[in-house]
Amino acid sequence: MRKIGEILIEDSKLTAEALDYALSIQEQGEVLLGELLIKSGEVDEIDILKALGKQFYLEVQKVLPSNPQVGFTEVVPIGFLKQYKMVPVLTDEDQFIAVNNPFAFQSLDDLKSILGLTHCPSVLAPLQQITNVINYAYDMTQTSADEVMQDIDDEDPERLFSEIEEVGDILDDTSDSPVIRLVNLMFSQAARDNASDIHIEPYQNSLKIRQRLDGILYDMLNPPKHVQSALISRIKIMAKLNIAEKRLPQDGRIELKVADKEIDVRVSTLPTAFGERVVLRLLRKTAAMISLSDLGMPGDILEVFEKEIHSPNGIVLVTGPTGSGKTTTLYAALSTINRTDINIITVEDPIEYRISGIGQVQVNSKIDLTFASGLRSIVRQDPDVILVGEIRDTETAEIAIQSALTGHLVFSTLHTNDSAGAVTRLRDMGIEPFLIASSINAIVAQRLVRIICTECREEYEPALEMLVNIGMEEEFSGKKVYKGRGCAQCHHTGYKGRCGIFEFLHMNQEMKALILSTSDANQIKKKAMLNGMVTLAEDGVRKVLEGVTTIEELYRVSQS
Repeated sequence: MRKIGEILIEDSKLTAEALDYALSIQEQGEVLLGELLIKSGEVDEIDILKALGKQFYLEVQKVLPSNPQVGFTEVVPIGFLKQYKMVPVLTDEDQFIAVNNPFAFQSLDDLKSILGLTHCPSVLAPLQQITNVINYAYDMTQTSADEVMQDIDDEDPERLFSEIEEVGDILDDTSDSPVIRLVNLMFSQAARDNASDIHIEPYQNSLKIRQRLDGILYDMLNPPKHVQSALISRIKIMAKLNIAEKRLPQDGRIELKVADKEIDVRVSTLPTAFGERVVLRLLRKTAAMISLSDLGMPGDILEVFEKEIHSPNGIVLVTGPTGSGKTTTLYAALSTINRTDINIITVEDPIEYRISGIGQVQVNSKIDLTFASGLRSIVRQDPDVILVGEIRDTETAEIAIQSALTGHLVFSTLHTNDSAGAVTRLRDMGIEPFLIASSINAIVAQRLVRIICTECREEYEPALEMLVNIGMEEEFSGKKVYKGRGCAQCHHTGYKGRCGIFEFLHMNQEMKALILSTSDANQIKKKAMLNGMVTLAEDGVRKVLEGVTTIEELYRVSQS
């Protein structure tokens, strides 16, 4: 059998010197040569698999089917497949065992024997592809909610109170406690659907669990009322909250792993007339950072916004109601300007994304670490750019403005309906007009609209009566627009994903002069529109005509 190093030198960019160095390191431990070469960047995983394929006369399959049959999950533990890096791939057209490490002969034979696939061929596949199939199979075959709820017994104290010591994949959890299985099922379904929140709502004779998808709440599960106490207790244990305290609100957090998704869950409990109400905010640690170009900003707004976020000083405000994507926009801005030669520090509540190279401070009111006190300390850390999660009070606003006037670039958010309203809001906080005019560079107002599902999108002509009711007959009368019919890909909602609609108020000299004389939002907005500002509604109309979203969505967010 030819040595793998010889094959790699012949077929890849690996040099003899790099191979000798890797072999010398390998002699010091029990690390596989392929792992060392991949880690050093000399070759990639496909190069190793191709070389192993030549050694063992095995085919290499770079991509595995995304939805194979999953019946094997009933007889093969998930831990076995993950440990030996292999998975059976069974489809209507083909069946084989995908392996990442062909040296695991005995385990491969055991798997074939268990499944009765003695003569089934093996192929080599990337580890991530194998992991994806494993996670898909065991996620899809988790016991249904109905089956779990039939097994639930209110008396389940010992297993219910088992401690969560570390972040473990809940798909690996083999607990036979129905309540624990129900909680795991709830989290795995929310992760699979990319839900942002889970609501557990007790009523007089019922218990409802809902999840928020693309900003809209949908029914998720309806467990029997008698499971309420055990279910909420289980979540409070996972969040390390006081399960005996049911009279006061509590806040905590849970770290979860569902398949390949690491999730930080923020837990909030609130006493109500019929028991504790629980809201779980799901924050994905491994979520890919959204770039500015993915936000949905029109090209003309994006160009000016990018210029402003590279300013040496001043304030860039993003406004809108809760859940309108303000923080995501600011994170996209930070990731755009993040370089080794500038010092960026943030103070947030909560920290939604972890960004390498940026100092992030979590607000903690229990120890008096507020936005204001955190910002005051940040200024002494020699920052170039500061992000304040939200301007909530006069003290925070004053420190942010002073920071901007002393040479810092400050990003922050404010709860107002439009860009002009931010000026009025700051004046209500007691900030002097000359400070507002001299410190603010730009104000961006935004909303999130749901994107029409591309799988079931269809063209239609809206009814005139509806256009009259929403006051948009001129914009859309006689024009073709789109909507989603509803399909399995979008959970039959007609929508999949969200993007922003934006209003950009650029603080030029004319606007600054106006702010010095008035804080009336209507006058400020009117002047900005004369200067060419595109309003939220106008940007929304543009996205409807482009087929990105629907008239109904535009009406929903523009009326909020």
